[in-house]
Parts: sequence; C-alpha cells; structure tokens
Amino acid sequence: MRTSNFLSLVFALLTSASLSAIAAPVNAPGVSNAPQVQDVAAKAQSGKVDLNSADAPTLQRELAGVGEEKAKAIVAYRESNGAFASVDELLEVKGIGKAILDRNRDRIEVN
Repeated sequence: MRTSNFLSLVFALLTSASLSAIAAPVNAPGVSNAPQVQDVAAKAQSGKVDLNSADAPTLQRELAGVGEEKAKAIVAYRESNGAFASVDELLEVKGIGKAILDRNRDRIEVN
C-alpha cells in the first residue's frame, strides 16, 4: 500500500513538473522583441502593404494566400522588371492569380 501511494505521489510530481516546463515561456538570451524598421517602412500610413518596398516576409505575413514561394516570386519579379506600376500588374507574377489579387486588393498599394 505504501509503495503504491509513493508511486502515485512521484507520478503526480513528475507530471506537474513536466507541464510546468512545457507551459513556461522561454526567453532566449540576446533576442530582442524590437520591431523591425523594414516592416514599418513597408506598410504605408494607410495600413496597406506597398508592393514596391515590402520584403518577402512582410508580403507573406500580410497577404492572404501568399506563402513563402509566392512572396519570393513577387520580390523577384520586382527586381527583374522594376517597380510595379499598378496593383493589377501583380497578375504577371507566376503563381498569383485573379483570386489572390481580389482577396488582397484592399491590403496592397503601389507607391
């Protein structure tokens, strides 16, 4: 009887310790939570993402249906063809169709 009570207590202690370790936030030394300057520059005063200045991570984060590859394709298109003249020019980027453009039209702009 004493052994089973002892084992139950040990099990409860180990379970609560492991749950505490999982739930505890980890603060990595040397990592700051300061906002990136480039993110602020990519979003205009209107809250829209500028296709001509946003980097790939910003495009991926702010646009619906745009993952890493499509965001990189947008940046590559801009680098090879110059700045976007209009939002509709986004349709020229491989992987961006009318549905994605329509879903994001109110989130993007060209400056």
